[in-house]
Amino acid sequence: MKARYDVVIVGAGNAAFSAAHASIERVGRVLVLEKAPREWAGGNSYFTAGAIRTTYEGLEDLRPIVENLTDELAAATELPPYTPDDFMSDMERVTEGRCDKELTRILVDDAADTTRWLHEKGLRYRLMYDRQSFEVNGKRRFWGGLVLGTVGGGRGLVEQHIAAAERSGIEVRYDSPVVGLLQEDEAVTGVVCKGPGGREEIGARATVLASGGFESDPRMRAAYLGPQWDVAKVRGTPYNTGEVLRIALESGAQPYGNWSGCHAIAWDAAAPPTGDRELTNLLSKQSYPLGIVVNKYAQRFIDEGADFRNYTYAKYGAEILRQPGALAYQLFDAKTEPLLRQDEYSAPGVSRYEATTMRELGQKLGMNADALERTVEEFNAAVQSEAFDPTIKDGKGTHGLRPPKSNWAQALDSPPFYGFAVTCGITFTFGGLRVDADSRVLDQAGLPIQGLHAAGELVGGLFYHNYPGGSGLMAGAVFGRRAGATAARHIDGRAS
Repeated sequence: MKARYDVVIVGAGNAAFSAAHASIERVGRVLVLEKAPREWAGGNSYFTAGAIRTTYEGLEDLRPIVENLTDELAAATELPPYTPDDFMSDMERVTEGRCDKELTRILVDDAADTTRWLHEKGLRYRLMYDRQSFEVNGKRRFWGGLVLGTVGGGRGLVEQHIAAAERSGIEVRYDSPVVGLLQEDEAVTGVVCKGPGGREEIGARATVLASGGFESDPRMRAAYLGPQWDVAKVRGTPYNTGEVLRIALESGAQPYGNWSGCHAIAWDAAAPPTGDRELTNLLSKQSYPLGIVVNKYAQRFIDEGADFRNYTYAKYGAEILRQPGALAYQLFDAKTEPLLRQDEYSAPGVSRYEATTMRELGQKLGMNADALERTVEEFNAAVQSEAFDPTIKDGKGTHGLRPPKSNWAQALDSPPFYGFAVTCGITFTFGGLRVDADSRVLDQAGLPIQGLHAAGELVGGLFYHNYPGGSGLMAGAVFGRRAGATAARHIDGRAS
């Protein structure tokens, strides 16, 4: 052995650093190993908006940890409570009741305390007025149970994690992919990595795997998610290619979760094959509930207003992938365009088209202009008369259309008209390893593998079919913290 550590953590995103922070509270030598080079630090966490779904009793409950709340703004803000039971209900609803009840209960019950713990470590939060609220009758009303984000988005999240790690003496190595686990008598005793100096065995009294899923490997996507998934664009890091997940399975870990499922969203059609480190999440197009979405044949294929965007966006990417050419177009008019997320819809190089008539817009989008006119005319005629309110499920839907638009339906009748070309952008895969309540990896018999823990996107069982926005970062933090703490407790004998 060239080196020996108390805890070795594989990966360097939000879940990995949460595990590292929890470990260093209890032990002296903690090493983080990251496959990617330093300029790609942060894994998928870097490419997020930094939105983290937590629970709270109201505005005053969050006030001590947010930086952008003045007295004047607080007086104009409406923020109803979001309880652990609300979070649990959302998880059960969007996963169709399939989420692991024990793990999900831990997630929702630990969310608030973990949020405060990360703040104590140096994470900086803000209320996401820009992403999660609309102004109605002079009040800023939040919607969809997701209000908190890190200052600086995903980039800020990663920078703050790294700074906290440096302050506490955690060692971080980049360009160091893990290629194997060391095992003695069925216990994991360290890892094998290929660093700049060559192949190296690193001993560890406990190991935490937090290296993400397999969404960046086209072959694994096609094998597990199905046809066409090999052509999907990757929202984030190109380095999440599933090697560590495969190594764990080959070492006896139990597979778990929705292996044919993933988080995938509407992503700009002109985006590069993998994430852009400058634009990060700005290539997403998430204001579709305010307009309509059509395929290249000008046909609608989803209920854009089925629920708040937070509860549909992670599954609608798959619906776009199923369309001809894996393409779709989000359409808006002069009434709805001001309500769009302007940073996403006006970012440099986005696939944005504008026209004074719907026929002209269809021509610019390269589709049959007659078909687009008919689709929009049929939609406009079906819009019901209820009042429009983007902060609630307003029931302003359509009558007689298939698919319907259940909420926020407004006629597209006010020029100019806007179209945005989107494709499927995969975020992360849902299949992974089975862990217990302490984030210990379980073997095929359901027993903990001694010395092996896991957190983040390679943990299965939480998400099936769909995902409530912001719950991925929260899950990474909750189970990263548990994995790091359990790994350290295992070392000093206070846990089996």
